[in-house]
Amino acid sequence: MHPHQNLIDRLKEKDQEAFAKLYDAYSGAIYGVIIQICKSEVMAQEVLQDTFLAVWNNAGTYDAQKASFYTWLYRIARNKALNAVRNSQTKVIQNQESGVYESSEEEQKDDNFADIKGSLEKLKPHHRKAIELIYFNGYTHREAYQEMDVPLGTFKSYIRQALKQLKENYQKISILLLALIHVLR
Repeated sequence: MHPHQNLIDRLKEKDQEAFAKLYDAYSGAIYGVIIQICKSEVMAQEVLQDTFLAVWNNAGTYDAQKASFYTWLYRIARNKALNAVRNSQTKVIQNQESGVYESSEEEQKDDNFADIKGSLEKLKPHHRKAIELIYFNGYTHREAYQEMDVPLGTFKSYIRQALKQLKENYQKISILLLALIHVLR
């Protein structure tokens, strides 16, 4: 059984607290996927927001028989990120073809973030490793803390601190997400 199955079931019933907890559990890893595709923090933050909005709106369509929750979430995020990149490239081409190229605020911000490789790389090495083991390598908490050779409580602290730092790096979060995160406090 999936460790978050209770939260997933509650999400399907539009439980905001369950949504907020799933956001906390998965947003860091999903943001890492999105930033690799978008290469822009501004765009990645918008795609993350769109991804979790889609999760909220389509939770009833999730089928554990077809894919794990992370895989389902990953596919939504990947598709939204690829679409955002394509749409961005199409707008640039259309502006260049029409002879009118106006630099938007988003493009200026993209330039400012050109050398940033992503929020995950900003984490302390032990925090990054903890996130990678859980979200990218599919380790259980037990396997991961043993791999890192630290006590379970310390490992869980690494995960919490890493996710907190990743959230602090996001500059734009929708009003919906802010309200839902507030529920946890």
